[in-house]
Amino acid sequence: MDSILLELNELADTDAGGCRLTVVTTNRLAEGLGRAAWQVAIFNSEGVVQSLPILDFGALTAGKTKVAVFEIPNGGCENIGRIVVNDVAECTAEGGADMRDACLGKLATQNRSDIEFGL
Repeated sequence: MDSILLELNELADTDAGGCRLTVVTTNRLAEGLGRAAWQVAIFNSEGVVQSLPILDFGALTAGKTKVAVFEIPNGGCENIGRIVVNDVAECTAEGGADMRDACLGKLATQNRSDIEFGL
């Protein structure tokens, strides 16, 4: 498959009152990425956007899976109703070429949590 997979793997409340997202990404593209970062929209249970954080995975080797943890402050996981991949914040090939089209157009999502996650 010629794609990039983003999987919302787990959510857990933090001691600081936020929510920790564990996200797994697999670069199924033929080439590695020098940097891959997506902006997501965090909605509350009423459907109101609460924040637009950037999930920055750094470099993604071709064919490799990478696990990253992101802290979402100001409210526990029970306050999150849905997470939507909003846009590509940055996506470059290992050589520096712009790969934004591939990072959005070839993006697939998967979800192992109880909240809605997708494009």
